[in-house]
Amino acid sequence: MPSSKERLDEVLAVLPGEGITYRQMMGEYIIYYNGKVVGGIYDDRFLVKLAKAAGKLLPDAPLELPYEGAKETILVEDLSSDVFLKDLTVSIWDELYAKKAEKGYHR
Repeated sequence: MPSSKERLDEVLAVLPGEGITYRQMMGEYIIYYNGKVVGGIYDDRFLVKLAKAAGKLLPDAPLELPYEGAKETILVEDLSSDVFLKDLTVSIWDELYAKKAEKGYHR
């Protein structure tokens, strides 16, 4: 089942506006922060990359597959706090991409 534009709009409304972009791909939406993938919307579920920082912020969140054959991701069920979601997004980016960006790697 493809994700809805309404669900995308709901998620984008609470993510940090600056640095957030998205791309529609095969009926789903990939979410980027500062040009790097941090999560996406799959089957109308907001899933973020499995990073230690995300696990600490969401210790009880279920792990789910965005699609068959993919790596596990963390399901974000509560979209009520834009401050929390900004912290989550930034912490994932910092853990997975910040050191590479500092060294000049841009992939």
